[in-house]
Amino acid sequence: MTSTVSRQWKLVRRPVGHPVADDFSYESVELPALSEGEVRVANEFISVDPYMRGRMNDIKSYIPPFQLGKTMIGGAVGRVIESRSPELVEGDLVDHMRGWRDIAQGKASDFTKRRELPGLPASVYLGPLGVPGLTAWIGLVVVARMTPGDAVFVSDAAGAVGTAVGQLAKLRGASRVIGSAGSDEKVQLLTGKYGYDVGFNYKNGRVSRQLAAAAPDGIDVYFDNVGGDHLEAAIYSMNDRGRAAICGSISSYNETAMPPGPRNMWMLTTKGLRLEGFTIVNYMQHADDFVSAVGPLVASGDFVFDETIVDGIDNALEAYYGMMRGENTGKMLVRIAGQQ
Repeated sequence: MTSTVSRQWKLVRRPVGHPVADDFSYESVELPALSEGEVRVANEFISVDPYMRGRMNDIKSYIPPFQLGKTMIGGAVGRVIESRSPELVEGDLVDHMRGWRDIAQGKASDFTKRRELPGLPASVYLGPLGVPGLTAWIGLVVVARMTPGDAVFVSDAAGAVGTAVGQLAKLRGASRVIGSAGSDEKVQLLTGKYGYDVGFNYKNGRVSRQLAAAAPDGIDVYFDNVGGDHLEAAIYSMNDRGRAAICGSISSYNETAMPPGPRNMWMLTTKGLRLEGFTIVNYMQHADDFVSAVGPLVASGDFVFDETIVDGIDNALEAYYGMMRGENTGKMLVRIAGQQ
């Protein structure tokens, strides 16, 4: 018999500022019998991501907010444990958007079958071959239109997206790749493992000064995961015709007041700069190009990645908090063990 009880996290109150435990509820939910065309999946890993903070607010955005009293959703990868669909059979590896629970159930069409990659964990489909890798590819290649010889700066460079951006930039012939991170240990990882030419700890001094020292000849491309002082610093350091792919602004996600914008926006005019925000939902036509380019590199080990893993669905909220505090290196994941 497969499990009919799913342990799930629900949003029960809209957070104000930093989310707290009382904003959530951890419940055991009895699952109904499968209907024709449905499958039941034991999740092996679920993803926690910065964008989820925005979904906790009841505001219009590129993706609908979480519903109060309903189970939150997010990326997950798992294995089919029961099926009433010819599309998927027991044992198939799948990824999907029914995270924040240990057992997921729904129409087979909501789950995507994935190929087992020798020597790699199933979680690879939540990291370098999932949304973070695709985000890095779209932002760098499609939005910022990076070309060989460009100098590239990446904020939050030790995260799942940032580590991918740095490697892609080097592979595509960047003249110099600079990254910022929140600890000296992470900076060492950037330059040692991920091929960054130079990195700096943004906690060690003013970002604009550290970036100017790291990129004395300026930068041509900025991949922004942070916003705030990092965006302002990048504008100062950008060469004429520089381009920025604005992916996220994690520095302000928990703020209750509107943060001030960069004070040097006039430089967009004088330097002819282009700042372009993006979300991958508008660029999915490039997904096949991404898989063709990055898939073989990940399979061969030429594209490396880190994971920070928290065990147990009951610890998913702590994993989310840790990710928002910058405690992860690479992708933050919740590993769910002990499924039957």
